[in-house]
Amino acid sequence: MEHFVFTHNAKWAIVILYSIIAFLMAAVKIGQTVFKKDLENLWIRLKSFFVIVLLFTLAFCFNKITAFIFLALISYLCFKEFVSLIPTRKTDRNVLIWAYWSIPVTYYIIYTHWATLFYLFIPLYMFMLLSVRMVISGNTQGFLKNLAVMQYGLMTTVYALGYLGLIAIIPMENNPQAGAVGLLFYILVLTVSNDFMQMFCGKLFGKHKIIPNVSPNKTWEGFIGGVIGTSGLSVLMGYFLTPFTIWQSAFAGAVLAVCGFFGDVTMSAIKRDLGVKDTSTLIPGHGGILDRLDSLLFTAPLFFHYFAYTYTIIITRGT
Repeated sequence: MEHFVFTHNAKWAIVILYSIIAFLMAAVKIGQTVFKKDLENLWIRLKSFFVIVLLFTLAFCFNKITAFIFLALISYLCFKEFVSLIPTRKTDRNVLIWAYWSIPVTYYIIYTHWATLFYLFIPLYMFMLLSVRMVISGNTQGFLKNLAVMQYGLMTTVYALGYLGLIAIIPMENNPQAGAVGLLFYILVLTVSNDFMQMFCGKLFGKHKIIPNVSPNKTWEGFIGGVIGTSGLSVLMGYFLTPFTIWQSAFAGAVLAVCGFFGDVTMSAIKRDLGVKDTSTLIPGHGGILDRLDSLLFTAPLFFHYFAYTYTIIITRGT
């Protein structure tokens, strides 16, 4: 059974990451108990980040099949949360079954290295299949709206997150320093850290609202602080986990910070449109898994294509 390669750099990166999380969690607890600071929101975010990193680590430590089952489960939970937010017709239930079946099919396609089919499966083939199944149901009222919403759900929670699987099959020769595992940790840590840095800088320096009608707590100061901080962290991590030059890493960090921000506020706009605060209550006190991974909907595809553009990737189909 095929396993992921954990290089020396990747192992040390994981150790350092867990050490940083432990330090931050200890610092927050000290701030709460000794200095009586209200840091509950930060504490919940750190706990959820720790759980996400832990689950990713465990899944990728076993073998590739386990890792892809884990990624498929993440997409399933995110799609389920998305669907639970929108009103559906009784006739859409059979259509939803087809949509759910696309999740294991998508990750099987990626697992077998059939990258060309992955690029087309959700955007083209599932688009046509869902249209056909909805036509067969015979209910035309709300047809376009429900079809568009369902397709958007698949595009974000399955297709966009599926790029994590595509990153996982990047050949070792494209990143001999840390392999696919290093690239996955790179994108995951930068995406989540950007959320932290934007929130932290926003609380300390935030005065000017950036999109008040969509996300009132987002400020220009927080956004700029996130971009600068993520770019700096990207340079540090890029040296150990990627083949990027300093400037390539800095550019990647800046672009990921910007796109992560828009992934976050896009989901905020959807929730405001639907009149809900969180996508679910899966994470007590802090919403659902889609709330925590919304930035990845934009950063995962972008990072893969940036890496593929910078370094030619040849993914051959095979088992």
